Amino acid sequence: MSLGHGDLRELYQEVIFDHNRSPRNFRKMDDANRVAEGHNPLCGDQLTLYVRLENGVIADASFVGHGCAISTASASLMTEAVKGRTVDEVEALFRDFHALLTGVAPEGRDFGKLEVLAGVREFPVRVKCATLAWHTLHNALTGEGEPAKTE
Repeated sequence: MSLGHGDLRELYQEVIFDHNRSPRNFRKMDDANRVAEGHNPLCGDQLTLYVRLENGVIADASFVGHGCAISTASASLMTEAVKGRTVDEVEALFRDFHALLTGVAPEGRDFGKLEVLAGVREFPVRVKCATLAWHTLHNALTGEGEPAKTE
């Protein structure tokens, strides 16, 4: 069954609302070995991302903070998507995900639930909301000390 444009928009809104209302992995992680801050001055989105990295694999990821629905939903979806993946896999996923949001989706990549965020490419200013958590994760994994910013 193929989804029409209206159906995709409805699915997009439903998933965004669900993950905004009930964000997954929304908690401070006491045993995190990587922590990074993220801030989007445009919307006022602010988050702290926690990662427990074990042998190069993300064993757990969580976040706390506040932001717009897209920012919160993206952080929620991201923490689900990265668990069990290696740092290299996560960095490649981020590159492909960013390409998806900016309109040049890579061929053959299965984004799973992250696919619903592709709708933000219709609103370029909201791409920063959808990628804040990812930039923050990148900083957590690379050990960059400055807060991730979308500006």
